[in-house]
Amino acid sequence: MPAIAILAFPGVQSLDVTGPLDVFAEANRFLAPRDHYRMRVLGTVPGPVACSNGMLLQPHARYDEDGDAPDLLLVPGGPGLPRAPADGALAAWLRTMATRCARIASICNGAFLLAHAGLLDGRRATTHWNDVALLGARFPQVAVQPDRIFVRDGPVYTSAGVTAGIDLALHLVYEDHGADVSLNVAKRLVVFTQRSGGQSQFSPYLTPYVGDDTVLRSVQDYVLAHLHAPLAVADLARVAAQSERHFARQFARAAGVTPAGFVERARVDAARALLERSDQPLKTVAHRCGFGTAARMRAAFLRHLGVSARDYRQHFGAFRQPEDS
Repeated sequence: MPAIAILAFPGVQSLDVTGPLDVFAEANRFLAPRDHYRMRVLGTVPGPVACSNGMLLQPHARYDEDGDAPDLLLVPGGPGLPRAPADGALAAWLRTMATRCARIASICNGAFLLAHAGLLDGRRATTHWNDVALLGARFPQVAVQPDRIFVRDGPVYTSAGVTAGIDLALHLVYEDHGADVSLNVAKRLVVFTQRSGGQSQFSPYLTPYVGDDTVLRSVQDYVLAHLHAPLAVADLARVAAQSERHFARQFARAAGVTPAGFVERARVDAARALLERSDQPLKTVAHRCGFGTAARMRAAFLRHLGVSARDYRQHFGAFRQPEDS
């Protein structure tokens, strides 16, 4: 019977704990008793633990009082983790557990706890889209993967935000017991066994901020107000009253993307807003946002979000257009 332990600390995101545990509990319905997962919650403080939403969890034991090493250790996240200082005792315990557990995994920004313990050094890892930049800044030795639902690097797993912990748990069940059990659990929980696209599809904006440069801000404002126009580099250089070459270099340095890349991201963001809030056909959305055709918009969505415009609307739109393609 494989043993699973999951940490619980004050301010933990409750779904980071309960979501994966429900996956393993549901998996037990489809497994022989000898293969059932045994699950324990380990608190970092004595007594009940208050989650970020106010719910109280009653751990089975304190993490430093539980002598058994689980087969799988799960480390959840919480709103305060990204900027919290390192907990030396907890980091030391995590390092010890990493040598004794077959697998160790973080959920959402629980990756920061693994990083504080040095367990992500030299490894690929991901976290919630809102925290990937800070993870990379605080821990430059970590190869941050910003647009992955989950990442495996050897025995260490990391996942993106909140519900991505369910995706990761389903994958772990798949590794242990194959596709049939994982699929049955997904059906019971009414979730995807493998989500299409990366976590960029859940972030609010792709369009980068160009900083405080007045000229470049005017170009940014012009782009956002004229998405339907051609918006070639020459057009934007004229708005900035600069040569094309100088403008392209200055813009790329300030925004971190080329002018063409900025325009395409802005168009994708505008199209996302229309797909979420209107029932306009895809070809109309594509025309209004400057893509020209639905096919070009589809290609841009696949490049930046990993899903087509039609699939994006199906996941996030308030309206449905059965005739969209």
